[in-house]
Amino acid sequence: MHARRILSIDGGGIRGLVSCTWLEAVEASLANAGKPGLLGSFDLLAGTSTGALVACGLGLGWSPDTLARLYRERRAEIFPGVPGKLWSRVRRVFRHGVSAPRYDGKGLEAVLREVFGDRRMGELQRPTLITSYDTLARRPVIFKSFLPEHAGLRLWEVCRASTAAPSYFPAHGMEVEGRLCSLIDGGIVANNPTACAIAEALRRDREVRQCGDLVVLSVGTGERNQPIPLKSAQEWGAVEWAIPIIDVLFDGNADSVDYIARQLVGKGYFRLQAELLAGLDDLDDTSAAHISALERLARDYLLKPETQQKLRQLAARL
Repeated sequence: MHARRILSIDGGGIRGLVSCTWLEAVEASLANAGKPGLLGSFDLLAGTSTGALVACGLGLGWSPDTLARLYRERRAEIFPGVPGKLWSRVRRVFRHGVSAPRYDGKGLEAVLREVFGDRRMGELQRPTLITSYDTLARRPVIFKSFLPEHAGLRLWEVCRASTAAPSYFPAHGMEVEGRLCSLIDGGIVANNPTACAIAEALRRDREVRQCGDLVVLSVGTGERNQPIPLKSAQEWGAVEWAIPIIDVLFDGNADSVDYIARQLVGKGYFRLQAELLAGLDDLDDTSAAHISALERLARDYLLKPETQQKLRQLAARL
């Protein structure tokens, strides 16, 4: 397997729309440079959570624009608004108690089933790596389209497993390599799956002798900047940390992977990431105003001279 050129996509819920917008710009930059599109320019795709959906869609040959439309048009089914969310939660509180997840996952699952149908991992046109975590075995599960034992796994199930963010969606039960797994969001393992992809490239591609031989594009979904005050961090207990700790864990491991990849790969490493403005950091806000603000943030980032230079440099390296 040749894996010198890596495309990695972060998790981030509805902010996957930001990643798709940036990937549209990458594809345009490649076209301007006379290069093939994303599938023709990368050897290995990697995705976590919402990035798993994007990576699998790209692997099937779908355009970033097609995937962006999916986020716009189906967002309310994946993350129901207040009335639907409250009604669903009231019913589940009676069955599971007040600690039930925000969403029952039925909308997410229905969308994934419809979008991917019966397609399997082995049908992806590029080797693809997707992260998840098994709560039964207490260890990561890395789905790999190029492994015979994973080739028959349904894409909708793989994406459902990778997007099951704790406190947002229930875990997804499925059989992997003959073993029943209870799978939750890949962000627990690597919200930025770049390091996993680099390790896979070094292990499987005999032509890659060192990290400096790689070209890596790591695409974020926006980076939170809202501080947690010292007083809160000192005084919060389990209840107060219940939701914020997920965001902190996802952001922390994404940033650590960014640092590691930058040190290992050097000039061949390109990261698309922007600081989120106040109020834009929710994983599940699907209001029209929020979607519009996310798209504006993504476009503004692309207009920056340093971003334009980065895109040109990336296209030249691929």
